[in-house]
Amino acid sequence: MKLPRSVNLAAILLAVGGNAGYAQGVAPAPGSPPAQRLSLASASMSMDEAVKMAEQRYHARVVKAETLKGDGHVVYVLRLLNDAGRVWTVRVDAASGAVM
Repeated sequence: MKLPRSVNLAAILLAVGGNAGYAQGVAPAPGSPPAQRLSLASASMSMDEAVKMAEQRYHARVVKAETLKGDGHVVYVLRLLNDAGRVWTVRVDAASGAVM
């Protein structure tokens, strides 16, 4: 059964949970390490924007989305599925929006 696009995106956002808030510029907790604060401040593209960009660029649906953070760098890892059933992974740099 194929679900409407809005239901799929809602499921992805629910699965991502707290990471989506970080990607949208929500301030980290007061006790968070300085490196985490730096990585959150450097994100200029939200998870929602990365998902929309990837779906438009690759004419596919994002079925899984994760945020990876480390060394002051944020990367969105997106799993895509096209109409032919092909599944692949795309990594998007949150600071620049570049596909890696």
